[in-house]
Amino acid sequence: MNSRAPGTLTVWRVKFFRRHRGEVNFSAFSPDGQTLLTASEDGCVYGWKTQSGNLLWRLAGHTGPVKFCRFSPDGRLFASTSCDCTIRLWDVAEAKCLQILKGHQRSVETVSFSPDSKQLASGGWDKRVMLWEVQSGQMLRHLAGHQDSIQSSDFAPSSDCLATGSWDSTIRIWDLRAGTPTIFHQELEGHSGNISCLCYSASGLLASGSWDKTIHIWKPSTRSLLVQLKGHVTWVKSIAFSPDELQLASIGYSRMVNVWDCNTGKCIETLKGALDVAHTCTFTPDGKLLLVSGVAE
Repeated sequence: MNSRAPGTLTVWRVKFFRRHRGEVNFSAFSPDGQTLLTASEDGCVYGWKTQSGNLLWRLAGHTGPVKFCRFSPDGRLFASTSCDCTIRLWDVAEAKCLQILKGHQRSVETVSFSPDSKQLASGGWDKRVMLWEVQSGQMLRHLAGHQDSIQSSDFAPSSDCLATGSWDSTIRIWDLRAGTPTIFHQELEGHSGNISCLCYSASGLLASGSWDKTIHIWKPSTRSLLVQLKGHVTWVKSIAFSPDELQLASIGYSRMVNVWDCNTGKCIETLKGALDVAHTCTFTPDGKLLLVSGVAE
């Protein structure tokens, strides 16, 4: 991991994006950091100007709460998932729905784009992981193996692998290379509770958060557990690497945000803003700001 010392984050000039009509379940920045995407319990996807906080769009279409949202790495598309069992692909420039992906039988809880923006992975309460072709909207593969709901997913920076986290307390790494005889590659075990969130760093480290109140940082290529982060008093709901990999931000089911030194495993900041319950955290692409979304007091 990076051996430089991490910087300091402080709560300063808190900005609110208030026009949701329900809880905010997830938030994501565009690759250039100029647009903020939020997924709401009210069934809509919202787009905001990051700097001004102005609302760009409020997109309806899902027939249930929107659980998750994510921009494609090329910034041209974003995806949203819902309790209505569908994934919607949206055009950023025109703010319109391009595809409705159907195949899941229960709520879709997670979605992730491959680094080249050509494939999409989804997972949810039906215990299925599905791979989709973005351009056509066709399902390419169905990845079976998890024994419980899939709550998180992320592609490795190399695009060769997909990581999924499940309520069966395991993380599965799927080998996506063409011609691979068996798509299942390896399983990372160590958590004693449901896997609630995971994310890759730019260099290929993998962080996972769990209902066991811990965060693990792994080196997937060797199945090595590098650091275990302890300190949350509730289950870990969301995690995010800083772009330089020096810090990891995390939230439990509370109003507190912890910021960790990835090298030492120590909590270096505990931030408290003005949220009653925080749901997600994410760094801006330049690492200068940390966004936390949830329910305001």
